[in-house]
Amino acid sequence: MAKDLNKVQMTGYLGADPEMRYTSTGSAVTTFRVASGRSWKDKEGNQHDDTEWFRVVAWDKLGEICNQYLTKGSRVYVEGRLQTRKWTDRDGQDRYTSEVIAQDMIMLSSRNDRGQAPDVEGEFEGHDDPPTETNSPPARRAPAPANNASRAPAPASNRAPARPPDRNRPQPINDDDDIPF
Repeated sequence: MAKDLNKVQMTGYLGADPEMRYTSTGSAVTTFRVASGRSWKDKEGNQHDDTEWFRVVAWDKLGEICNQYLTKGSRVYVEGRLQTRKWTDRDGQDRYTSEVIAQDMIMLSSRNDRGQAPDVEGEFEGHDDPPTETNSPPARRAPAPANNASRAPAPASNRAPARPPDRNRPQPINDDDDIPF
């Protein structure tokens, strides 16, 4: 019997800082949006640019890494699978959302390049995103990176801007309807 294939590979820029929450069982889940652009010329030689927005979901350790190191404007490579799920909005209407379930992520921006995304056309349409809870976050946080004592710190002018401490507190997932799958 032949195997089927569901694989997505993309590069692009984050449209906003990642958002991380934890399930009731303690699994980390991080979501972020990636804008992937393309350019082409038509038969008359006119240049066209188009941007496609993708919702990306990363689980467990990969989710913690994405939350810790990615920021708005970061350029990333994401590999995963495409998943469509159904949910009901506040008005009782059935809605569908497609998202990339990340299995691998590679940061393509250097520390100096982060936050310097080029202008992209269009805006991510979040109208099909399921509602999220905004309860107080649990005390659990992503682990800090190990320090390398032999590496000298970069001059302050070359460092990426520091995140505010409350920028992205993980939000708990309270029931099965809130789990993004």
